[in-house]
Amino acid sequence: MPCFVYVLGSEKRGERRTYVGWATDLDRRLGEHNSGAGARSTRGREWVLLYAERYDTRGEAMSREWHLKRDRRFRKRLASLVDPRGR
Repeated sequence: MPCFVYVLGSEKRGERRTYVGWATDLDRRLGEHNSGAGARSTRGREWVLLYAERYDTRGEAMSREWHLKRDRRFRKRLASLVDPRGR
């Protein structure tokens, strides 16, 4: 089953944030984050998908997630793409 590593973005009161995770179903996972059923750090915000990569195995996806979480320069560039109006 393919796995995806994704970066979400959110803007609230002028503060832009990113969140990195992995999932087997991106649409379902984004819905969970936006409904408050996702990770605790994503609650109370409206998230948009900024970036995704596909991997064949869970291990590959988890390894890439670990690296993306530490790549602050890349995440900051992606955060600049978040539309403050939520579009």
